[in-house]
Amino acid sequence: MIKFLQTPTAAKKIVLGAILVFVSVMMVITLVPGIFDSLTGTTGKGIYAKVAGQEITSAEVDKQAEQYAKRQGLPPEFMQFIRPQAASQLVARYALIAEARRMGLQVTDDELRNTLHQGGFGEQLFPGGNYIGEQGYENFVSQYFHLSVAQFEDQLKQELLVQKLLAMVQGTVTVPETQVKAEFIKENQKVKFDYAVLTTEQIMKQVKVTDTELKAFYDQHKQEYVNSIPEKRKAQYIVINASTIPGVTVTDDDLKQYYSSHRDQFNVPERVHVRHILVKTPTPAPGQKPDQKAVDAAKTKAEGLLSQLKNGANFEELAKKNSDDTESAKRGGELPWFQHGAMVPEFDKAAFALQNKGDLSGLVQSNYGFHIIQLLDKQPAHTKPFEEVKAEIEPIVKNEKQAKAADSLARTVEAQAKTEGLDKAAAARNLKVETSDWFANTDSLPGIGQAPDFMQAAFSVKPKSPPQIARIPNGYAVLTVTDDKPAATPTFDEAKQRVETEFRNQQATSLLQKKTQEMAERAKALHDLKKAAAEQGATYKTSELVGQKSQVPDLGTMTGPASVAFSLSKDQISGPIMSGRNGAVLEVVEQQEPSPEEFAKSKDTARQTLLEKKRGETTQLYAQNLVQSMEKDGRIKYSKEAQTPGQSGRLNPAGS
Repeated sequence: MIKFLQTPTAAKKIVLGAILVFVSVMMVITLVPGIFDSLTGTTGKGIYAKVAGQEITSAEVDKQAEQYAKRQGLPPEFMQFIRPQAASQLVARYALIAEARRMGLQVTDDELRNTLHQGGFGEQLFPGGNYIGEQGYENFVSQYFHLSVAQFEDQLKQELLVQKLLAMVQGTVTVPETQVKAEFIKENQKVKFDYAVLTTEQIMKQVKVTDTELKAFYDQHKQEYVNSIPEKRKAQYIVINASTIPGVTVTDDDLKQYYSSHRDQFNVPERVHVRHILVKTPTPAPGQKPDQKAVDAAKTKAEGLLSQLKNGANFEELAKKNSDDTESAKRGGELPWFQHGAMVPEFDKAAFALQNKGDLSGLVQSNYGFHIIQLLDKQPAHTKPFEEVKAEIEPIVKNEKQAKAADSLARTVEAQAKTEGLDKAAAARNLKVETSDWFANTDSLPGIGQAPDFMQAAFSVKPKSPPQIARIPNGYAVLTVTDDKPAATPTFDEAKQRVETEFRNQQATSLLQKKTQEMAERAKALHDLKKAAAEQGATYKTSELVGQKSQVPDLGTMTGPASVAFSLSKDQISGPIMSGRNGAVLEVVEQQEPSPEEFAKSKDTARQTLLEKKRGETTQLYAQNLVQSMEKDGRIKYSKEAQTPGQSGRLNPAGS
């Protein structure tokens, strides 16, 4: 058993925070984020590509695209656009893994264990420094990644391998100070401008349509309407709601068994409850020494307060009147309970060194200033007793038992329904058979709501197929499809409303672009944007002094098309700017660059930001060139052959 580092953190992090380290590595390779979507253990017969002999299945590509679409809330018709990006991401990832192995890079079991002990992984797998056990580890991997432990560890090793390779690629990237300064000025300059805006809604009023034009538009775009009426189905189903399963009870023995097998979850680290008085010291400017006179004055004041406290002064009153920590001063200096690591090291060490309620520290100096700390209470590390957590455990155990009972009941109902039909299976257990109207795979159904697994089951079988189980948000459904209405292409009359909307939008967009172009040309000819705006009936406005991250009414974010304002000279008029459903022309009236003092203060942060940007660009270029090279020499081949991925080994994260 190897010994892991004992470094509990003060702040609670969500478990998937650990994954962001690896996500950030891969995001720079392609446009589609979320490399860990490939941690789904998919198998498929279609082979999309082979990368250095490693197969990428079509199912992996589909899953990657599907996961991204779900996160972005995109409709199914967008899948055709997402899929190529998802495929490119997977190919790039596999190419990087192959190149790392070709270079002899390796990830050891010790390196993997170290990763599992850090960040969100460590907080879940080693709470309080104690391993949750093999079963807990397996449950964690299954719950968050839907993988076996072996698959999870194999994928994680691959991500660490890619990290090693990219660390080498990025290691030579540097940024000179001249570049840092230029980028800082570019990112932090501000402008103020007049602008004239035309909206699609204004232009739409000028668009006139006839049935003849609409019919011609429909015929011209008929391919876009093919099967636009989605496939619909009817079904009968029995809802098995886990929360209403009769006879599910939770006994003290159930709760004690859960407590016994999850004791690590109830470990409480040592913590203290204190109040303090802070006398601030000034923060020196970058590269400058502290103002020693100010530091000495702060220390003298703090010593005087400490002397008063030792002579019996009321801590709360002194804190309210004198503490520079204004928030805690309102409460007489009182801070919330905290664990090791929550405060700066000097404060942490002094607070935990206090032993008895009411004890005072001496002066404690940190980068904030001088602190005086008083202990209000202290709690040693301990495990919460069963009685204290009983109420907390009960709903967890109840949910587990209900889920197990629902699963058992659903399988029993399914078995009977296959032989005797839904009606008899439902009647035997006082359940109800629901009969749906026509529904598409994005609809909600009574008693079910939005249920992707139900829809996948309902649309993947032929009508009249034997009943089957599908997961729903509150339990299970046993369903059978009774009828099917294939996807259809609407006639002109059926699609007329949609056709008219799309035709009007197309005409309005074209006219908006034309009129915005005319307004820009007229403004430049007249050297008068306001007059040109009046001629076109545009709205004339003036912005605030804005930076790159600002939002401007009608133009949106200044990182969008309106960013042209940062490249114009004072009094210069822009060309046409198309921003969403608006067209605009702007004229810069004021410019402001950051001061040398602002640059000096933020230089280190600016350098790091630019360095990360350059590293990202270098990584992206490296990955693209690698893929092109491997395609050229035949190490990447695209295919439709079929195969099921193999298995991999597994590792004991606690060592052996």
